[in-house]
Amino acid sequence: MTESLATIVAPVVRPGYRRILLKISGEALMGPQSYGLHPPTVARIAGEVKALHDLGVEICMVIGGGNIFRGLQGSAQGMERTTADYMGMLATVMNALALQSALEARKVYTRVISAIPMDQVCEPYIRRRAVRHLEKGRVCIFAAGTGNPYFTTDTAATLRASEMSCEALFKGTQVDGVYDSDPKKNPDARRYDRISYDDVLQKNLKVMDASAIALARDNALPIIVFSLDEPNGLAGVVQGRGRFTIVEPG
Repeated sequence: MTESLATIVAPVVRPGYRRILLKISGEALMGPQSYGLHPPTVARIAGEVKALHDLGVEICMVIGGGNIFRGLQGSAQGMERTTADYMGMLATVMNALALQSALEARKVYTRVISAIPMDQVCEPYIRRRAVRHLEKGRVCIFAAGTGNPYFTTDTAATLRASEMSCEALFKGTQVDGVYDSDPKKNPDARRYDRISYDDVLQKNLKVMDASAIALARDNALPIIVFSLDEPNGLAGVVQGRGRFTIVEPG
């Protein structure tokens, strides 16, 4: 009986990372909508995070705010850039609170930590406190970017990943890796399994903005780009399964 069970039950694949940062765009929370939050999509992403958390991985997160407000677009419409960027930071706090609610509904203890103090809704960013949350098994969602205008949430994600001593930054997108052109527009687009930071910058590939890539390069922080739309994709990629691209030193 013992032998038959052993042949039926698949072995557990241990994650290749102890602590990671997951970066997702605000648009990922829209689902089929053109604006705002789509609760079923937020719930699905929370389920992906829980599946990884259940494997014992310490998880940091940074979420964009483009589903609510994008600073660059506001600036392009005549709004003063600094004000527009601060509005975008507040949008990331709203998204972080939404995902926190979805995670805690699944019994995953979560802390929203904001670079802009707003004590009534979330914690201020204190590095040592955030590290302690991770050590206690809590998911930390870093909101409000870096707290400064002119910096994107991509740069904030790379900064927080470096500060938290994450072993890799996972960027969930709508495609399964890095391509030399938009695969949705060009069926002949070439996909990379691995690519260097310098090649990403030289070829102007739209992985993350240039300052984020440069910061990752300076800290030897691997960036893994994968599809967030793939069911159970996050846990699989962290375990080394599925399709993804690794951005790493050349």
